[in-house]
Amino acid sequence: MDQRQCFKLEAGAGAGKTYSLIESLKYLISLRANEFVVSGKQVACITYTNVAKEEIKARTDNNPLIFADTIHAFSWSVLQNYQEQLRQLIPTLGANWQERIEESAGIGNQTVKYDLGFASIKEHEISLYHDDVVALMARMLAFPKFQKLLKSRFPIIFIDEYQDTDSALAKSIVQNLIDNDSGIVVGLFGDHWQKIYGSSACGLIQSSAGKIIEIGKRANFRSDKNIVECLNRMRPELPQSESDSSSTGTIKVYHSNNWQGTRRTGGHWKGDLPEEESRQFIQQTKSLMVEYGWDFSLSKNKMLFLTNNLIATEQKFKTLADCFRYSEDYLKKNDKYIEFFVDTVELTAQAFQQRKYGELLQIKKKNRSFLTSQADKTAWTENLEELMRLRDTSTIGDVLDLLITTSMPRVPAKVADSEVRYKTLSARDQDSLEPDELSFFDKIRRLRAVSYSEVINLAEYINDKTPFSTKHGVKGAQFDNVLVVCGRGWNHYNWDQMLEWIEDGVPKGREETFERSRNLFYVSCSRAKHDLTLLFTQHLSDKSLTALGKIFGHENIKGSPF
Repeated sequence: MDQRQCFKLEAGAGAGKTYSLIESLKYLISLRANEFVVSGKQVACITYTNVAKEEIKARTDNNPLIFADTIHAFSWSVLQNYQEQLRQLIPTLGANWQERIEESAGIGNQTVKYDLGFASIKEHEISLYHDDVVALMARMLAFPKFQKLLKSRFPIIFIDEYQDTDSALAKSIVQNLIDNDSGIVVGLFGDHWQKIYGSSACGLIQSSAGKIIEIGKRANFRSDKNIVECLNRMRPELPQSESDSSSTGTIKVYHSNNWQGTRRTGGHWKGDLPEEESRQFIQQTKSLMVEYGWDFSLSKNKMLFLTNNLIATEQKFKTLADCFRYSEDYLKKNDKYIEFFVDTVELTAQAFQQRKYGELLQIKKKNRSFLTSQADKTAWTENLEELMRLRDTSTIGDVLDLLITTSMPRVPAKVADSEVRYKTLSARDQDSLEPDELSFFDKIRRLRAVSYSEVINLAEYINDKTPFSTKHGVKGAQFDNVLVVCGRGWNHYNWDQMLEWIEDGVPKGREETFERSRNLFYVSCSRAKHDLTLLFTQHLSDKSLTALGKIFGHENIKGSPF
């Protein structure tokens, strides 16, 4: 950083990448805070989840020098001032936009907005979808004037979990900010083996011009020796050393090969146990872990389900999950409704339940309203009591209607605007709606019909108040003891196939498929500090069992949990 060189901190699981990121930010605060504040500059720290954003802000004491936000928010903070250029670039975003342009009056002088998250062209405004913002950022980086403006605001840009960056954006960053010596210092923090968030993510970032300084960390500060040794066998090209050589840890691998019934067939469920038998195997494995001293009521013990479908069903928010095209929208609170419910409504409800009136008064002040009479206090209490009743008995729509009326808590403008649009569209003949209007209307209609109890269940899961997790809650986390359940249910992952390819080699053309499964498997197994248990409900071939034995030790392959 002192030499103004772009760099990449590439390190395996448990190496302390987040710690290094935070310490780097603190170093810059101590060194350049006065200089940057006077010139109106900031250090950008791009994240891929709202949780990570809030953690970075908290651990840097919300210092104004640090601009920590998601890639979408960061990109839009810069892009929104380039309205003319955005209108010129929108036609390059693909066939869907070409179709929207043809079906509308075209692109003129409309204001380009990114708020509702739905793509559309209207008479006075153009609304962008999430992916459009990233695509436009990738294109705008190619313009020298835009690079200069970016440098004037953000001369240093850190990217947390860089491997999850959109491929096109990553390519543009390397070409236009790093290889061409733009003067912007780009710091990449991540691990390409921990790319687990979709096929559009870039994975390993490299500079063909050699303009990225490589920094490695070969320690594992998280896991006991036995687990680190397994990770090293899984990933021999990046060997790690455990922080405590006297630590042991235990590893157990269970499978269902001895089960004699008829397994599921068809599509992405092929080879797995029937649903009820799968539950029995999971429960039996949990019971064994309890006998070994695990307590699943404590946050230090975690079950990782490697499919979202199963966790949504287990935690009873499946209908809510089905309202969203992308699981990130609800699991990472990227959707404005989910963010409002989880971060505001549920916090209000918890404070009221626990009689934390100080927190409630703070919420009231944020709503820019005050209690000036006994009547105000009575109405305030009655509104909260009605909210508590509807949370337990009614739908999301019922709760929203109440909050729009009472403003306790206040509905944010983005959600309120969506509700106004929904009400307007619901009054029209459905056959007259444009495709984007119909898509929006159908999504909000289905969302409003969901029981609000599913929001409560989702909030508990997101806030880590359950013993369950999925891949979206895995990365960066660590637990004393971890049970990983590997089954089918998603066509992107086939653990038997992955293990066979570890043993025989990856067929040509299937590298991406293999890496997707391998990375998630690696991330999941590396969450455990002391005890790691795996359960395979999918039938495993002899080659797969051999591969498991080589990684985890043949003596640790226990067979059936029964």
